[in-house]
Amino acid sequence: MRIGLLAEGGYPYATGESALWCERLVRGLGQHQFDLYALGGAGSPRPLPPNARVARPADPGSPEGNATAGSLLERTVFGAHRAARRAHGRRERRRFTDAFHQLALGLCADEGIATGSDDAFATGLYALAELARERGGLPGALRSDDAVRTLESACRAPGARRGAAAAGLPDHLAFVEHLERTLRPLSLDWYTEEALGAADLCHAAAGGTTALPGLLAKRFFGTPLLVTEYGVQLRSHYLDAAGADGSLPLRTLLAALHGRLAAEIYRQAALLTPGNAHTRRWQEKCGADRARIRIVHPGMAADRFAEVGEDEESGDPTTLVWVGRVEPAKDLVALLHAFHEIRAQQPDARLRIVAVPVREPGAGAYLTHCKGLAAQLFPDEATGAHAVGENPVAFEELGGPEAPTLEDTYASGAVVVLSSVVEGFPAGLVEAMFCARATVSTDVGAVVEIIGGTGLVVPPRNPRALADACLALLRDPERRHRLGAAARARALELFTVEQNLAAFRGIYLELLSRAPVRHRPGDGVPFAHPAEAHVPGSWAEQAVAAGTGAPDA
Repeated sequence: MRIGLLAEGGYPYATGESALWCERLVRGLGQHQFDLYALGGAGSPRPLPPNARVARPADPGSPEGNATAGSLLERTVFGAHRAARRAHGRRERRRFTDAFHQLALGLCADEGIATGSDDAFATGLYALAELARERGGLPGALRSDDAVRTLESACRAPGARRGAAAAGLPDHLAFVEHLERTLRPLSLDWYTEEALGAADLCHAAAGGTTALPGLLAKRFFGTPLLVTEYGVQLRSHYLDAAGADGSLPLRTLLAALHGRLAAEIYRQAALLTPGNAHTRRWQEKCGADRARIRIVHPGMAADRFAEVGEDEESGDPTTLVWVGRVEPAKDLVALLHAFHEIRAQQPDARLRIVAVPVREPGAGAYLTHCKGLAAQLFPDEATGAHAVGENPVAFEELGGPEAPTLEDTYASGAVVVLSSVVEGFPAGLVEAMFCARATVSTDVGAVVEIIGGTGLVVPPRNPRALADACLALLRDPERRHRLGAAARARALELFTVEQNLAAFRGIYLELLSRAPVRHRPGDGVPFAHPAEAHVPGSWAEQAVAAGTGAPDA
């Protein structure tokens, strides 16, 4: 089977959790051929197995495509369309205006008043795609004065939502710029029989813009679309828009754009595979059919944690361990206040805060704040990057001398704590479960689904409840070991790479079996030659002649 893999973040060029998952999928399903369509790819790709190739790289961040990957393309992404764009005449401009007007009406319509707004958005989207496919790319048209005027007209139309109606010229200009970036895959040269048209199945490793090429491949070629989401991209867009500096009308339009696009992708996908029930609920809220949703938990490598998980005696019985990115969403402030209460009742307790290195600008500000708070809460005991046992709180960095690996970090404590106020799929919690560690977690994201009764769960932003749960496990070794063993058994059953690959192996075959048969140029006619024609013998030539309609010799 030929799989068109639409990779978030530019796999095989990028790194990160998404790229790691794609790598495991491609290498684990070696019986299939993967064509990688790298959105955002730049530089040199990582080594690929024999069953994978980079079909088309493109950088959706630049309207000129990915110039750095030119050796992999016969032309740049947009180079072949420049002449066609210059040749756009009155008829094409009219087609663009009509299509863009439909799309804008769908975005601006108030859902409480107008009906069919999703249909108007989809109609405009596919009309723009048809125009791009026939006449060339759309970046210039989507940023043109015609687009701005059309958007303004849709915002002023009867039934437009209040936030859109209040938009001014700066909002219209900012929105069409964002819209052009979001819809840039429409202008890529992927929609041919030799590219996405050659795929038996399109598998998008994320929703939103990443899945857009697969949505159009379904439209043009009938290719089934599978969408895997291990994070809620729509939720991230909403949060980014809420925290942006733009005006309320601009944020309203941006939220409508990503909401409509997500709804259309969910509606057209043959199957959705969210990573947890939290993501599934978001998909259902956006109109996804529950019958076409199947939860497939992300696979994680369990072998590296096997030695720690099988050693029941490892771990200091008085030490709590926290591992993760130090950022406000992790709520280390609540954890430090909870530990202050724990120390009041159990003076020998220790807390290790092991930070995953982050190279983003300003990432150290929150860590500095937390260290200052720890110094205030424990004024008689210095805190810093020292070994557990010297100070009640130790701030360390993963990969350092005190926490060289994740395995060593989890092995050092008796209880692993998660104190987040926002969480998607808690990968660190699964790692702790592989290590047979009892856990105390806040009830956010997919935590309850992952834990499944093998750990203690408390409300977020509640230091007292967090402290009580930690103390209950520190004081009860038998319960701690029992919960840890149950957690390890659950993780090995549900969250391994092998489980993930087995699920997608079956899904691929299922979707292909339901897809209509497609005959491509060069495939030939099925059963044109009888099976016996391939068997050596005196009658083989007669079988070939019979199969081709030629007279017998």
